[in-house]
Amino acid sequence: MLLSGKKVVIMGIRNKWSIAWGAAMSAYENGADVIFTYNNLENKDKIEALISEIPNSKAYSCDASSDESIEKCLEEIKNNHGKVDGILHSIAHANTEDLRNDFILTSREGFAHASDVSAYSLVAISRIAKQKELLNENASIVALTYYGSEKSIEGYNVMGVAKAALETSIKYLAKDLGKDGVRINAISAGPIKTLSAKGIKDFSTILNIVEEKAPLHRNVTTKDVGDTVSFLFSNMSNAITGEVIHVDNGFSTVGV
Repeated sequence: MLLSGKKVVIMGIRNKWSIAWGAAMSAYENGADVIFTYNNLENKDKIEALISEIPNSKAYSCDASSDESIEKCLEEIKNNHGKVDGILHSIAHANTEDLRNDFILTSREGFAHASDVSAYSLVAISRIAKQKELLNENASIVALTYYGSEKSIEGYNVMGVAKAALETSIKYLAKDLGKDGVRINAISAGPIKTLSAKGIKDFSTILNIVEEKAPLHRNVTTKDVGDTVSFLFSNMSNAITGEVIHVDNGFSTVGV
């Protein structure tokens, strides 16, 4: 199988409709041992019940806005599981009012919060994982982004700015991590009905437009994205790093 013998960490699991869960299921089906992290504000019992669907998986609490929490989490993972071969960064958050209101009304605090949790956390996780020697040689880090980083999308607002910072961070991280043979890439996923998407105004309209305009005339699924994560975790993507790969049925290629 594609990921036989590999251990991967899925950071940011929330529920079975999330992209993180689609990635976890794909990794498991492709032979990987799966480890999870979740925000400490999530219901631990619900997370434990969810991940029980994947045999031998375990979840660890991690506040991505705190270096101390990240260090503790990754240290626990290494102590209990040894080195890992892949990390999925599925972590993002913005204040509701900064998504509902015009972007020009974004507060300084809201801008900093979205950027910290959604973009800087990837830098912190990559650095701390490297410092703790958590990553095996030829390990792969994958982050999730969205087309709203490239074009203005109604209701995406400050999250689009944060995702743009995430994508640029990946280019610089690729250079630094490459010294140790570690790869890092992002997947720009088409819109999917996740819990986070509910915060975007008129989200259903976006789904309809993508289905109409995308060359393949359909919306993507968590399985579509999850399978691409598995590919990027695998040795089949050994020569790919620093890239943003669109998994959106070709929507981003359409001009009009």
